[in-house]
Amino acid sequence: MLRRSPRHRFLPGYVVFPGGAVEERDPELAVRWFGDSAEAARACGLRELGEEAGIVLAAEGWRVVHDPLEVVEAVGASPPAIQGMPEISHWIAPEDVPVRFDARFYAMSAPRSLEPRTEGDEAERAWWARPLDLLEANASGGCTLYWPTMKVLEGLAACRTVDELLAARIPQIEPDVQIVG
Repeated sequence: MLRRSPRHRFLPGYVVFPGGAVEERDPELAVRWFGDSAEAARACGLRELGEEAGIVLAAEGWRVVHDPLEVVEAVGASPPAIQGMPEISHWIAPEDVPVRFDARFYAMSAPRSLEPRTEGDEAERAWWARPLDLLEANASGGCTLYWPTMKVLEGLAACRTVDELLAARIPQIEPDVQIVG
């Protein structure tokens, strides 16, 4: 998980999964890594995980990088199989949310020994967390979760094994109250 910097333009101070907007180069990375530009969101997810948390998944396994510029080369040497990072949820912001988003959530199995790190202005902290712990912290005011993150964490909290988590499909649920973005 990441705690966004208080200076971040979108959801400052919120606890989020690593990720971000598909950039101009992501379709090309998707072709290079997965053979299909339609996988641009998946390529974006891998790139953002490396850039924001310093964690890279390649076919031969996981590694930590210390320079965001290393991410593309580290993955490009041997990209992971699409099946190793299934999409578990997809959220599109309602029309009334000021900052629109189309967020896809991917799951991957990783060793606990990886230590996420942050560099730059996007996040002030990166760490591993149990979904239930984050949901309890949100309920008690210890952290702030945005609606999609909270609902994905609720779905993940119901999983008992890594295999259940990788097979999860968490639907978009509209909020009961108006949300502000």
